[in-house]
Amino acid sequence: MILLNTIVQGILLGGLYALFAAGLSLVFGVMRLVNLAHGDLIVLAAFLILSITTSLGLNPFAAVLIAAPIMFAAGWLLQAHVLNRVLDDDLLPPLLVTFGLSVVIQNALLEGFSADSQKLAAGPIEAASLSFGPLTVGVVPLMTLATAIAVIFALNQIFYRTALGRAFRATSDDAVTAGLMGIHAKRVFCIATGIAMVVATIAALYLGTRANFDPSIGPARLLYAFQAVIIGGLGSLWGTLIGGIVIGLAQTLGAAVNPEWQILSGHLAFAAILLIRPRGLFPRAND
Repeated sequence: MILLNTIVQGILLGGLYALFAAGLSLVFGVMRLVNLAHGDLIVLAAFLILSITTSLGLNPFAAVLIAAPIMFAAGWLLQAHVLNRVLDDDLLPPLLVTFGLSVVIQNALLEGFSADSQKLAAGPIEAASLSFGPLTVGVVPLMTLATAIAVIFALNQIFYRTALGRAFRATSDDAVTAGLMGIHAKRVFCIATGIAMVVATIAALYLGTRANFDPSIGPARLLYAFQAVIIGGLGSLWGTLIGGIVIGLAQTLGAAVNPEWQILSGHLAFAAILLIRPRGLFPRAND
C-alpha cells in the first residue's frame, strides 16, 4: 500500500511538472526557441498572482483570471520586441537573450519582493482530500493533474484543429514558405509565446498553492520542464505529460528510499531514458 501511495503521489507531482513544461514545449514546437527564462517567467506569474490577491483580496483561483491576460500581453510584447529580433538559424543569440532575461527577472523580483519565501493562500481547499479506499489524495494535487491534462488537450486541439494551429505548423515547418502563403510568421510567434505565458500562469497558480516560492527557484523549475519535454520527445505535447509523470514518479520513488535521493532520482531517470531513447519517448515524425 505504501508503494501504491508513492506511485499515485508521483503521478500527481508529474502533473505539476507537465504544466511547467507545456508552454516550453509549445514554444519549441512552433519556433524552435529554447527559452532559458521560462522557469523565471513562471515565478514572475506566481508573484503577479500574489500581488493581485493581496491588493484585491481575491482567491488565487480568481486572481489567475486577471493574471493570465496580463501574462499573455507580456509574452506578446516580449516576443515582438525582443525574441523576434534574435530568432535565426543561429541558436546562440536566443540562448544568450533568454539567459539575460532570466537574470533580469530574478533580480527584479528580489528588489520588489525580497528573498523571503511566499505562498498563495487558497483557503480550505489546500488541506482538502478525497479518499479512494485505503488511499487519501489531496484535492489540489488532483486538480493539478486534471488541469495539466485539460491544458495539453486544449493545446493539441488548437494545434491540430484550428486555423491558428495550421499557421503554427506551417511556420514551424517552413516559415519562408508560410510567409509566401500569407502567414505572418512573427505575428504567429507572438501568439504562441502569449499562449505559453497563459499556460505558465496556470502552472504558477498550482506552484504557489502547493508549495512556497521565492525569486530564486526559476532555474530549478526550468530544469524539470526541460527534462519533461526531452523525455516526452521534442514538440510532443502528450509526450510532455508523460515526461512530467516519469520525473514525478522517479522523484517520489527515490524519496521513499531516501529523502536525499528525491532530486537525484529524477535526474538519473532522465539520463537513463536518454541513453535508451535519445530523441525521447514520443518524438515528432518530422524532427
